[in-house]
Amino acid sequence: MVSMMNKTESEWQDELTPEQYHVLREKGTEPAFSGKYDSVFDPGSYSCGACNTKLFKSDTKFDAQCGWPSFYDAIPGTVVLSADDSLGMSRTEVTCATCGSHLGHVFSGEGLDAPTDQRYCINSLSLKFEPKK
Repeated sequence: MVSMMNKTESEWQDELTPEQYHVLREKGTEPAFSGKYDSVFDPGSYSCGACNTKLFKSDTKFDAQCGWPSFYDAIPGTVVLSADDSLGMSRTEVTCATCGSHLGHVFSGEGLDAPTDQRYCINSLSLKFEPKK
């Protein structure tokens, strides 16, 4: 994976935990309902776990009951969406626009109770939460 921050994969490995590296740099997925932010709904913001770019505001987070933190929108310009046809299905991958790290996937058309028709399904391991002060 190409890093837009000009860091080598060795540098990322030194900075991230093995679990974070697997999700953020190797496009892994944490097990459902295992992430520390799945049930957090406190005011604040969520940043990229690799580069600290602010990605999501807590007021766009909702309980999709899917086992991963879910947001109905990202902060404009902070994420990149791209086709992901791995695992024998068509999905849309979400990566950090600053460092290129894998965050999760975005799904549309699920009929969820959210202001947009999107669910950004994001790994807790790819995020850092900063409570509102």
